Amino acid sequence: MERPDWAPKDVDIEKASAARLYDYFLGGSYNFEVDRALGRQIEKAAPGVPEFAFLNRAYLRRAVRFMLSRGVDQFLDLGSGIPTAGNVHEIAQNTNPDARVVYVDNEPVAVAHADLLLEDNPNAVAIEADLQDYATVLGHEKTRGLLDFSRPIGLLAVAVLHFLPADVDPYAVLAEYHRALPAGSYFALSHLTHDVGSDQVDQIIRLYAQSQNPIIARGRDDIAAMFTGFDLVEPGIVFTPLWHPESPEDVGEHPDRSGAFVGVGRKR
Repeated sequence: MERPDWAPKDVDIEKASAARLYDYFLGGSYNFEVDRALGRQIEKAAPGVPEFAFLNRAYLRRAVRFMLSRGVDQFLDLGSGIPTAGNVHEIAQNTNPDARVVYVDNEPVAVAHADLLLEDNPNAVAIEADLQDYATVLGHEKTRGLLDFSRPIGLLAVAVLHFLPADVDPYAVLAEYHRALPAGSYFALSHLTHDVGSDQVDQIIRLYAQSQNPIIARGRDDIAAMFTGFDLVEPGIVFTPLWHPESPEDVGEHPDRSGAFVGVGRKR
């Protein structure tokens, strides 16, 4: 495959990545043919995947706005992906121009595109790092230079924790981020689940195994345990469209078809 001019030299263009697949499903242009080819396979086997991506992006918007309404004006976005339209800094700074955002991703294309997009934005930066390397993320000069850890922070892990490798303990990783957050901080996540008993979820897991980022789906109880140390905000752990919907139409007749559980918690 010929390497596009905008692609970083160290990026793997021979195997699809989760960040670039997500960009493809959202209609973005920062993906390669290898991503589009696998994306088309996924769409054929699990037609609900593009809807999952859009529902997840809508949940991200609602969660950020909720945190803003509670006085949070700084955000740490783990596994942020390629910053297509409607990303955290746009949502937050539309309400509060002084809101600050640190994006974290291990996908070079995501970080390179973020750097270009944010070069004139002093209140938003991107870090190339793996979220499981919490010491690097939390201690990074960009993180410490932009976020004030004496005030509440909005921690976001939206559609990313199911991509952690099987040998990584997500609860131990999250415990380190929880420890670093001041009281009054918020944590939002979304996570693919196998509780829906859907063939589509099985197909998604099977096909993502061909990418750089295999998926591990989890049940509701396991996802709820990720909020250890946080008090869940109503309505608790629910399917994506059910968390603070903006209208009844947004929920639809089958919210479980979102294939994911979401929630927001506040640090005690």
